[in-house]
Amino acid sequence: MRIVVKVGTSTLTHGTGKLNIRRVEKLCKVMSDLKNAGHEMVLVSSGAIGMGVGKLNLSGRPSDMPTKQAAAAVGQCELMYTYDKLFDEYHHTVAQVLLTAEDVWNEKRRKNIKNTFTRLLELGALPIVNENDAVVTDEIGVENTIGENDTLSAIVAQLTEADLLVLMSDIEGLYTADPHRDPSATLIPLVRELTPEILALAGGSGSELGTGGMVTKLKAARLCMEAGCDMIITNGARPDDLYRIADGEDVGTRFLGKSGGAL
Repeated sequence: MRIVVKVGTSTLTHGTGKLNIRRVEKLCKVMSDLKNAGHEMVLVSSGAIGMGVGKLNLSGRPSDMPTKQAAAAVGQCELMYTYDKLFDEYHHTVAQVLLTAEDVWNEKRRKNIKNTFTRLLELGALPIVNENDAVVTDEIGVENTIGENDTLSAIVAQLTEADLLVLMSDIEGLYTADPHRDPSATLIPLVRELTPEILALAGGSGSELGTGGMVTKLKAARLCMEAGCDMIITNGARPDDLYRIADGEDVGTRFLGKSGGAL
């Protein structure tokens, strides 16, 4: 399979904001092993601004846009250094791809991006994708970029004509209700269609699920499903679950892509 894996800042870091070394090492090891097994892997990774904050010894996440962009520029180097080092231990070559909305929606640029992804995968490289936060501002949220990267990962799944997108987050999947507030909430293992009832489960702006990014995850699901690509939401605290997913086991919530979807 051709699999796009998206990891958010909450998956990559501890509560302190520092890199969760054990988890990132495990993620790279599992993705390398799946690549060895014959799968084509693409990684969409958040975390540049957070790593830049640490590298620049800032007291906290900056509130002004120029400092956010500066932190992203510094942090992206650190992020790619980390991935390059870890994947190289398993003899895999990584490639950095930084995208903006303009790159995606401009027809000529979009074609160039698709050609780049195609050739990288043909050459056996592992593309690592992020938003180009050093030069754009609309993708950088006040709190985090996880929502934008949910959407970005779905776009990458379209561009690479992936079979599957896996969103690794801090939740197990889509529930029948907000599990933080309703102890009777149960996980929904399979979604065949984004009905109004399913979309309503994302919660409003004041809910735990809504502020946690479920709205953007369902937006990503719509993009994937329309393109004929399956999408899974699962807990990023367990990178080993990627093995189970690749083996076809039920993990998290799977959104079924429409057969014959237009890429």
